[in-house]
Amino acid sequence: MPHDALLALQTDHLKEIQLRYELALAAHGFDSLLIASGAAPYRYGDDQAWHFQGYGPFLHWTGLAGREHCWLLIRAGHKPVLWLFEPVDFWHASPSLTEEPWQDFIDVRSSASPKAPVLEHSGKLAVIGDPVVIEGVTGEANPEGLLRELDETRVRKTQYEIECLAQANRLALNGHAAAREAFLDGESEFGINLAYQQATGQREADAPYPSIIGLNEHAGILHYQYFDTRPRGQPRSLLIDAGVRFRGYCSDITRTTAGPYEEHFAALIQGLERLQLRLCGMVAPDVDYIDIHRKTHQGIAALLSATGLVSNLDDRDIVEQGITRVFFPHGIGHFLGVQVHDVAGKPTPPPEDSPFLRLTRRLEPGMVVTIEPGLYFIPSLLDPLLAGELGQYLNQPLISRLRGCGGIRIEDNLVVTEDGSRNLTREL
Repeated sequence: MPHDALLALQTDHLKEIQLRYELALAAHGFDSLLIASGAAPYRYGDDQAWHFQGYGPFLHWTGLAGREHCWLLIRAGHKPVLWLFEPVDFWHASPSLTEEPWQDFIDVRSSASPKAPVLEHSGKLAVIGDPVVIEGVTGEANPEGLLRELDETRVRKTQYEIECLAQANRLALNGHAAAREAFLDGESEFGINLAYQQATGQREADAPYPSIIGLNEHAGILHYQYFDTRPRGQPRSLLIDAGVRFRGYCSDITRTTAGPYEEHFAALIQGLERLQLRLCGMVAPDVDYIDIHRKTHQGIAALLSATGLVSNLDDRDIVEQGITRVFFPHGIGHFLGVQVHDVAGKPTPPPEDSPFLRLTRRLEPGMVVTIEPGLYFIPSLLDPLLAGELGQYLNQPLISRLRGCGGIRIEDNLVVTEDGSRNLTREL
């Protein structure tokens, strides 16, 4: 979407969330709400702070992910007021704001103090944010019922939010293409990460989450967090799970690439991608997200059978005996927004057989979700299965060869529409 068209959606977005917040405040008996952007805590025994990205409700309104010690006041029937912390300081720069429509909707004021503003005529006031930051501020701190209701205001995205998420996907896809080329050129995990950052133009510290870049067996560690600085010999596989933050909104994309001469692993990737696209096709209004998760296990069972990894068991038994949970131990996805694992996804607990599922709701238009099936060769899960009674049904020589490839995950970001879905990751 062109920049001017995106900006034209800002005011409508703010009007909508002002209405949602006013209704939430009225429902819980509050006249006004003060939102703290937050501040990065200092490391213990050090004078350096952790990197800061901001509190979700503050980002929902402003998109200003890196602004500490700011305060936003919401009152029914009044213009919101934003106090931006802009100290007179020769140590650090205070970023300037580009003029945009939201600054006409919100009264933006500069403050040289990190402290909360002194408020008059605020009525019954709620204050939300990091408990350390809001300690001692006048008002009711983090009222539980109101916080739950405010989480709900972020479940159905406005058109502005959807277009921000779409742009975050576009930028991340540039990085994924560069990472794939770096892998095929024989780069290390560190080198692949540099290629991703260069292509996206975003520091990793400012990305929505630390990139997961695993070569070979590292691809089987779901949240692999280290980057080898040297190439790992024969490049057998790359799994990259990486996103971009755009105006506060996150993309979360995963791709897996087979190395040269890894024909069987490449076939597994193709099979999982076909399954992933079928699962994406299930995303529609009134679909129970848990049903998509269960359908994933059925698809994984069929893939295990078709590729010879499991034999002499029908697909139903492969699922019921827990074999698919060894190869696919996580949930099928989650909400996405100003947080990667966005809020309000689990009004009910996940099923006992799917404890890591992060979303247990029926889908509605405006929701944004990820669909991310995986198939992994994880020693800590595989070894007990292979040594047990069910090991007789597994192709142990083939599994032994594929262990060094680590695993596969394929992840897209989708918007639920009125009659189906829009795949933000693949629409280009």
